Amino acid sequence: MWVRSTMAYRTSFVIMLVVSFATTFLDFAAIVIMFSHVKELGGFSLPEVAFLYGTSNVAFGLADLLLGQAERIGRRVRDGTLDVLLTRPVPVLSQVAADRFALRRLGRICQGGLVLGWSLVRLDLDWSVGKVLLTVSMVLCGGAIFGCVFVLGGAFQFWAQDATEVQSAFTYGGTTMLQYPPTVFAEDLVRGVTFVVPLAFVNWLPALRVLGRDDPLGLPGWVDFAAPAVALLCCAVTGLAWRAGLRAYRSTGS
Repeated sequence: MWVRSTMAYRTSFVIMLVVSFATTFLDFAAIVIMFSHVKELGGFSLPEVAFLYGTSNVAFGLADLLLGQAERIGRRVRDGTLDVLLTRPVPVLSQVAADRFALRRLGRICQGGLVLGWSLVRLDLDWSVGKVLLTVSMVLCGGAIFGCVFVLGGAFQFWAQDATEVQSAFTYGGTTMLQYPPTVFAEDLVRGVTFVVPLAFVNWLPALRVLGRDDPLGLPGWVDFAAPAVALLCCAVTGLAWRAGLRAYRSTGS
């Protein structure tokens, strides 16, 4: 319904798509400006940083497109409109994901995909089947991990009722952080996004394997391939948290 509504005003949709594309492109423009003054950033060249940027943006864009509306849960809890979703014979999470489905968010995916494609052309790597599969898994597993963060933030709002900014710190803030090499951040922060909130598995750890870079934490080599397992674990934990949040919901005014 929301897609049909969007396409009813195609000129408006195109304008919003271009605006979304241009807005996200400014992030990469800032990186390009930095590289006009330095040759490397944390020991990484521009094509390598573009590879991190592209994989992070595409993964986040997929999650934002499919599950970004989970950040509206707090508003529904406060005004009681979540009750409407509970009366329908459809899973609540599916309804939340479809609510006000914003097709314009494809702009971020397209922009990240273009930067990723440019980086793949510029990188001088000895490509193998394993590296190709690892790159594809970065996008898919990264999207799943970001999606879990969206839903976990939504589940937390069943209790907090207004935690959108906290959620954004891990979603929008997380994808911005992953656009830069892990070597520019403090080791404690890198440990935190590896063992606490596993955003490092979105692209940092597998990307280090693809780019032939050393792990700043010195983790075993098999960790670079653990993104699918981490994504499955995140999905299981998220499912439990979401169900707990729904059980804790007591409707408006209670």
